Amino acid sequence: MYKGYITDIDGIKIGHAQNFEAGTGLTVLIPPKNNTCAVEVRGSAPGTRETDLLDPINTVESVNALILSGGSAYGLDAASGVMESLEEDGIGLDVGVGIVPIVPQAVLFDLAYKNPKIRPDKNMGKVAYKNAKADEYRQGIIGAGTGATVGKILGMDCVMKSGLGSATISEGDLKVSAIVAVNAFGDVFDYEKGIQIAGPIKDGNMIKTTDVMANIMNDFSDIANKNTTIGIVATNASFDKTKLKKIAQMCHDGFARSINPVHTGFDGDTIFSLATNEIHADLNIIGVMAANAMSRAIANAIYHTKSQKSID
Repeated sequence: MYKGYITDIDGIKIGHAQNFEAGTGLTVLIPPKNNTCAVEVRGSAPGTRETDLLDPINTVESVNALILSGGSAYGLDAASGVMESLEEDGIGLDVGVGIVPIVPQAVLFDLAYKNPKIRPDKNMGKVAYKNAKADEYRQGIIGAGTGATVGKILGMDCVMKSGLGSATISEGDLKVSAIVAVNAFGDVFDYEKGIQIAGPIKDGNMIKTTDVMANIMNDFSDIANKNTTIGIVATNASFDKTKLKKIAQMCHDGFARSINPVHTGFDGDTIFSLATNEIHADLNIIGVMAANAMSRAIANAIYHTKSQKSID
């Protein structure tokens, strides 16, 4: 397992809420004031909220919360609960007649894992917000990773359980950290060790998705649009939205190193990039660190899930 958690970035709080019996949940990140945020969507089947607002050409620079959620498009309802909680605390964009909390969100498809009728909703969003704290370090089967699975090429009967992972890379006072819910169509690899750590199970053995794709040919109906890896990378360095957009793009290299295949027509792969704007740093250095942190976080999602399942 790799060290670190996204709460290593000063001012960031993480809150989880989940329904273990239904197999779904969400994770909310509460950032400090004066943050900046951007996003990069690479998959072809995304489920998102307020991502257009984060485009560098658009007005708002800061966010009040970020949400990673299960429940597919239904899970977008959770943002309403987070928004209401933020409003009650007086946090949001001042629009003269009141405040409007800025809460971008990305969702993954976990409806096929257990109970498709129970999804993250407004109440679960409120619970996650209430649970947010700076000393949260849980990974694996928690929050947005509760219903996550990987290696879906042969259908849900052959998948491996995945979850939520996080990792931090530091260089002196500079910190870059990632948190990710891994729900990929493809397989997961520990990039630094050069080994496959998750994928479809056939006859008791883990196999590679790319080895069987040609045999499937055009029949992907069982797994189409039932995937998606969603994450956040955060740094204490200072960047505007334009540079954060580039960092999010570079961070997707972490996806490509650790998930294969990735960014498919069946995935909605999305990464938010957040800066707390405390120290100066070079864009390229942060981009490289972001990709490495994300790669480690993806591996941790598998390692922590396996550890929990072995205990169970």
